[in-house]
Amino acid sequence: MPIITLLTDYGFRDHYVGELKGVIQTIAPEVTIVDITHDIEPFNLRQAAFVLQRIWARFPLRTVHCAVVDPGVGSDRRIILGQYAGRFVVAPDNGLVTWVHREYAAEAMVVVEDRRYFLPQISSTFHGRDIMAPVAAHLAKGVQPRAFGRVTECFEILPIPPRAEATDGGWLGCVIYSDRFGNMVTNIREAQLHTSHGTPPPGEVIVDGTRIGPIRSAFCDVPAGAMLAFIGGSGLLEIAVNQGSATQRYASVEQVRVEVR
Repeated sequence: MPIITLLTDYGFRDHYVGELKGVIQTIAPEVTIVDITHDIEPFNLRQAAFVLQRIWARFPLRTVHCAVVDPGVGSDRRIILGQYAGRFVVAPDNGLVTWVHREYAAEAMVVVEDRRYFLPQISSTFHGRDIMAPVAAHLAKGVQPRAFGRVTECFEILPIPPRAEATDGGWLGCVIYSDRFGNMVTNIREAQLHTSHGTPPPGEVIVDGTRIGPIRSAFCDVPAGAMLAFIGGSGLLEIAVNQGSATQRYASVEQVRVEVR
């Protein structure tokens, strides 16, 4: 049974998600629709790109990921259809594929142009419903990617460093995502922090000039309210507050330093 996932910044207060689902089920009633999240911060492309990469390989081959975070809707920005690791994405050409493209080799990338696969009437402000949802449904039904438009090798990539920068005595990374608990996910990868023996280096993590200690294993390693750094489920270094919010404490922080001492 084909699967279409939905990843948007629409929220659930309004009817927008329901309209996407109605369009998909009308075209492809046999499809299973999975909500990834509709709570992406409005217009936050970096957040959506990270979430898309995190869930990519968790779904079966031929899954269609429909990602609609689209601050440029109605402009001349394009809509693209990409194939990576046997799965598909339909999204605006605004950088949403950044992290997926960095993790997997592109197997296909086309500009969505063939109006036969759109709804008959196209709103200038709701391309998620009128273009992306129907394209995702037709793709799930077996239409081949090349049928939707011309092949392209040029598409938007967000200016986010893929991994932390090595410095004298450590690494300098940046915050790429914050979750609902206020944990700040960085681009410092677990593999960068391990020595040739596979163990973490005896180092300290520095956030906004404050030393918060070595890399911990779990929240319970520090008292409630204390800062900590740990390797999260994404294999990236995260900054957190035990039973608190690192995002609130360091709202303007963009860089995180790890020093080996």
